[in-house]
Amino acid sequence: MTTEATERYVDGLLGEDADLARVHASIEAQGMPQISIASGYGKLLTMLVRMKGARNVLEIGALGGYSGICLARGLQDGGRLTSLELMQDYADTAKSNLEAAGLGDRVEYVVGDAKESLAALEKEGRTFDFFFIDADKESYPVYLEWAIKLGNPGAVITGDNALLHGRTIDPEKNGPSVQAMRTFNEAMVGDERLTGTLLPAYDGLAIAMIK
Repeated sequence: MTTEATERYVDGLLGEDADLARVHASIEAQGMPQISIASGYGKLLTMLVRMKGARNVLEIGALGGYSGICLARGLQDGGRLTSLELMQDYADTAKSNLEAAGLGDRVEYVVGDAKESLAALEKEGRTFDFFFIDADKESYPVYLEWAIKLGNPGAVITGDNALLHGRTIDPEKNGPSVQAMRTFNEAMVGDERLTGTLLPAYDGLAIAMIK
């Protein structure tokens, strides 16, 4: 059985989700890249946030709000999702989709360079229980360091596209994004401050917990 067949089987079991289908439709209508997290991992994000009992979640990379919906669905009552997004129009689309899903009151969007936004969050004394990283791949190692710095003890860190459609594991591929993702993956699994692993389905999801 091929990996693609396995993923189609899982997607079929999960079925259609009206809120998430709306996200895909809005992304297509606005000509945005269709690079939202896979449905199987989206459901996993909801479960992980809920199992963690997270009240403060930080997302780096909003796109159209697919992952935002998945994260917000798992929040404890009174919990908050802070979503960092470079593009104002992407943040506006994500906000609209979360509002349509009845989750608009659980999220705040911070627009601008994520590194600057992360530094501002540190100055504000903000800390988080859960992180989802899905932005520019060359900055993943930097985002990981920020997550460790801003994370509460036991906080969970997740990062999408760990395999970069096979480029991460191809020794012939050595571009900046590939090298950065390899560094990120190695840290998620091997950094002494973390306990982590990497799930190989879809495009790979790295998961770690701060010790």
